[in-house]
Amino acid sequence: MQIKTEGQGECEGQRTKRADENRINGGKLGIDRTQATIILSGLYLFFALAGNIAATKVTYFGGLVMDAGFIYSLTFTWRDLIHKQLGQKAAVTTIWLSAAVNLLAALYFQLVVQLPAQTDWANSGGQIAWEFLFSLQMRIVLASILTALIAELIDTKVYQLWTRGGREKWPQWTRVFASNSVSIPVDSLIFPIIAFAGVVGAEGLQQMIWTNIIVKALVTVLVFWTIYLVPEKPIYEES
Repeated sequence: MQIKTEGQGECEGQRTKRADENRINGGKLGIDRTQATIILSGLYLFFALAGNIAATKVTYFGGLVMDAGFIYSLTFTWRDLIHKQLGQKAAVTTIWLSAAVNLLAALYFQLVVQLPAQTDWANSGGQIAWEFLFSLQMRIVLASILTALIAELIDTKVYQLWTRGGREKWPQWTRVFASNSVSIPVDSLIFPIIAFAGVVGAEGLQQMIWTNIIVKALVTVLVFWTIYLVPEKPIYEES
């Protein structure tokens, strides 16, 4: 029989307490909910804004026509991370906030276009480039806002439904593929038509639609594992 002294009992109790705390706080990053919200939502806003600006350039994927705003496709999976960590209400709020930020940015760019251009800069083609890119960018932003509100809200609804009815125990990657399989085709169909009809011909628009579906599906395949970057439990400490 082993007899424990009072000091040994206290030390063992402290070790047990620390072990319990580690289990409780396992997976947390030492940040609070506000910081987690800023990090997750901030990156979503970056993907959306950068994608809208880059979409002003029409490029190729192999031999197919597409816009260069493919970074926007990361928003679908990243929205899933926000939903997983912060809930449906936070995901919907972020979608609306992204729409507002992109609209305000586009309006600001229109103001910049109207400002008088310095002569040497204008003679070098700067003013013409700005007028072309950011007059087109306003149309792209409006197309993106309408498309995002439809596609991302659908994505949110599908994700929410997928985590109910016993499917919450299914592998988490199924949530990403289920929600993206609906939102990506919707986004890829609506956006090119609104943004580029009249600028790109009918054949080019058809290529853009199919190319966007292919590229965004490939991005989903490449980044779906990011859903596991954050645990099912919150990554933040409750204050």
